[in-house]
Amino acid sequence: METALRTLTITLFALSLGVTPFAVAAPAQQNKMKACNEQANEKGFGEGKGDERKAFMKDCLSAKSEKSGGGKETQQNKMKTCNKEAGDKKLKGDERKQFMSECLSN
Repeated sequence: METALRTLTITLFALSLGVTPFAVAAPAQQNKMKACNEQANEKGFGEGKGDERKAFMKDCLSAKSEKSGGGKETQQNKMKTCNKEAGDKKLKGDERKQFMSECLSN
């Protein structure tokens, strides 16, 4: 009886560890769904718009947020843009550092 209880306890503990990431991810996905719904309504893709709304929601929900790793790509693009602008302005040394700092923080 004691062995069966230990086995059950360990099994439940192991299962709870596997469920935790899904429990954490659910609110983030719900928040994303809410935000996409609001954006769709603002853009005029109301509930009766069918295929247009589906396409918008698919794009919106599949887009990565900055918190989930999508920010790295955005940061890289921002770095390229700022670098190009600094090169076009022929900035050097401290002026370039100052410009890059301001550009990347925007």
